[in-house]
Amino acid sequence: MTRYAALLQGVNVGGRTSVPMADLRELLGELGHTGVATYLRSGNAVFTSDHGDEDTLAAGIAQALEARFGRSVACLVRDAAHLAQVAANCPFPAAELEGRQLHVTFYDRPVEPARFASVDPAAHLPEEFRLGDRALYLYVPDGLGRSKLAAALSRPAVTRGLVATSRNWNTVEALVGMTRD
Repeated sequence: MTRYAALLQGVNVGGRTSVPMADLRELLGELGHTGVATYLRSGNAVFTSDHGDEDTLAAGIAQALEARFGRSVACLVRDAAHLAQVAANCPFPAAELEGRQLHVTFYDRPVEPARFASVDPAAHLPEEFRLGDRALYLYVPDGLGRSKLAAALSRPAVTRGLVATSRNWNTVEALVGMTRD
């Protein structure tokens, strides 16, 4: 049995796609997952399963969400080891920063640095980004809402063909803790 986190893209933010967390917990249980818990309202759930790999689990959750709510909700699933690795490999001094200053964008697959060639890092200083394993670390000293770098990194020309969802550092750390065996 492996502990996982499900990261839903764009739910309960901006009023577009509503997924009550109680319904998400119930749905994950119906899929045969155990130890289900949610974190915040923004589409974070943890569960235990022996039903397959991350991509298969994500596809099953996405299909079940569409069947239940009538709309497509992209989902990424990451196991506890991957989440711990993302936290351990943070290239920024996370312990010295506020959670709102550091974000991780999780991708459905590895991304090549060439994808970000159109983004001039020097033009966005002191904001910075670094690539990790199916993740992008983003340092935004004034928060995400005012970040021009975040806007540049999320342009369709950069993200085309990817499933991506971002979490602030507080959420990343909480999910790491919730998925520990």
